[in-house]
Amino acid sequence: MDTNEHEHVIEVTDLRRVYGGGFEAVRGITFHVKRGEIFALLGTNGAGKTSTVEVLEGLAAPAAGRVRVLGSDPRTERSVVRPRTGVMLQEGGFPSELTVAETVRMWAGCTSGARPVDEALDLVGLGPRSRVRVKQLSGGERRRLDLALALLGDPEVLFLDEPTTGLDAEGRRDTWELVRRLQETGTSVLLTTHYLEEAEVLADRLAILHQGRIAATGTPAEVTASQPARISFELPAGYFLGDLPALGELGVVGHEQAGRTVRLRTYEVQRAATELLVWARDTGVELHGLDVRSASLEEAFLRIAGRNAADAAEKTEVAA
Repeated sequence: MDTNEHEHVIEVTDLRRVYGGGFEAVRGITFHVKRGEIFALLGTNGAGKTSTVEVLEGLAAPAAGRVRVLGSDPRTERSVVRPRTGVMLQEGGFPSELTVAETVRMWAGCTSGARPVDEALDLVGLGPRSRVRVKQLSGGERRRLDLALALLGDPEVLFLDEPTTGLDAEGRRDTWELVRRLQETGTSVLLTTHYLEEAEVLADRLAILHQGRIAATGTPAEVTASQPARISFELPAGYFLGDLPALGELGVVGHEQAGRTVRLRTYEVQRAATELLVWARDTGVELHGLDVRSASLEEAFLRIAGRNAADAAEKTEVAA
């Protein structure tokens, strides 16, 4: 037995997924999910997230590469993997005339070692709605029902596909708290989401997919640290951009000016901010509106995706 099975609940090595006509949706990606961690897969539409997750869930075969979930092949050893995993799909497709409790009870009949119906509903806050028909649920409540079904078997690995779509801010945070509680009990989670705040709050590590390849991976802090921080302030009256310390010496990689407001981008934020404050002190002026911020995950995501799109376009032009 591979010793990584004890540490990694998901292992993906050089995974490729090809559709009819030769379109390569996933182009040789490699990553792993550690036991007990929350791992987020991020990417724009068409980046390859769904194509990857379908292979991990055993719903599709890879064109090439190796995939293991809890040490087994999720497609050829589905009977071994399925009872130990939970899957929350984007669309549950429940019979609309059934009540919430009837839907969960029906699903529990197909789930090995299913937890009690009331317990599953209480976990996601649907206990008071157990007698309501599915067709009467709001979009957010249907997402909670999707989650209740995924949790029926008390899974070791939980696949969450856009878990908070349709939920209001309170419902989203309630779901985040539930996911954290599940992690505390040892559940490992693979999360796909287009809410970057959700990934920033929940994920221990993440991977950004772009055009079927992993463009960046690491902790949220590591991914955001790969992008420049921002420093903004108002130029003192009578002073111009050229009066500041040489921007190149501050590690500034880009700047903008709108009126008297200056925005700098730098990888050396501490040194740049310190030098600016020293300059202001020695010059006898104040830097009004001084604001120093690290890049957000959203900014990092947009820059990484944009950078890779530009690289791909350049390669296409060269090939042409």
